[in-house]
Amino acid sequence: MRLLLTGASGFLGSAVGKRLAESGHELRVLGRRVPPWLPAGSGFHRWDAMTGAAPVEALDGVDAVLHLAGEPVAQRWTKTVKRRIQRSRVEGTRALVEAISRLEARPKMMVAASAIGYYGDRGDEDLTEESGAGAGFLAEVCAAWEQETLKAAELGLRVSRVRFGVVLGRKGGALAKMLPAFRAGLGGPIGKGRQWMSWIHVADAVGMLKFILETPGVGGAWNATAPMAVRNAEFSRALGRAVRRPAVVPVPRFALRMMFGEMATMLTGGQRVRPAAALEAGYRFKFPELEAALKDLLITR
Repeated sequence: MRLLLTGASGFLGSAVGKRLAESGHELRVLGRRVPPWLPAGSGFHRWDAMTGAAPVEALDGVDAVLHLAGEPVAQRWTKTVKRRIQRSRVEGTRALVEAISRLEARPKMMVAASAIGYYGDRGDEDLTEESGAGAGFLAEVCAAWEQETLKAAELGLRVSRVRFGVVLGRKGGALAKMLPAFRAGLGGPIGKGRQWMSWIHVADAVGMLKFILETPGVGGAWNATAPMAVRNAEFSRALGRAVRRPAVVPVPRFALRMMFGEMATMLTGGQRVRPAAALEAGYRFKFPELEAALKDLLITR
């Protein structure tokens, strides 16, 4: 399959790009810089999702588009950063779909990232792909982002919106940011740790994207989370066990608010998400349980 990939220099984009290339797919990358992992002979087209139209020639002849580009959200949300988060996702996706609309022969499929932030902070509510959008900045961005993605369906493409939870991996993402404190024995729950964490091992995040791309007929919204969400306190205890350090030092909510401003709501709130679409379609998780996932990432390698 000939695939166009955006977000190829990011943590998840790098992981899935390598896996797809190893599986024999022909890749083209659309982005600001050539990722170091890109195989020789692969196509590269320069594009900044926040500055203009996507080059139509990058899309010519591709079978599917895997769209993962977006400004990182794990930073203090200044007005400028919030605008970049919104523009890179909503306006970037709009530009990509507009480029697709100008093609005579269009891709058959578009698989685009979203996030479980779509649901907002929902307490103990059991959330599936059928649950509606929540409230708050991230929920509003995700809803608008997905609306732009759905415009590709109006052009005849089979569209999947993949709502990622907390992706766990050694080389990036949330886990890499947590490890220094936990390895120093300074890790612990956020506040009382009652908020839910819906997580996924990077191998399953990659595996799910590959499954969607390679399985005929699948589409719609997908929750990219493991089947067993955990509370933040349970996650902290499990991570402490994995690195063989106590994890009892709570992080006060007010301290997070001082450090991160509005973004702290992403850490102090949560979602209890189930991957109903993946389970129904027959995707088999490599790491459905947290202990095994952390052992694989931190102990057995």
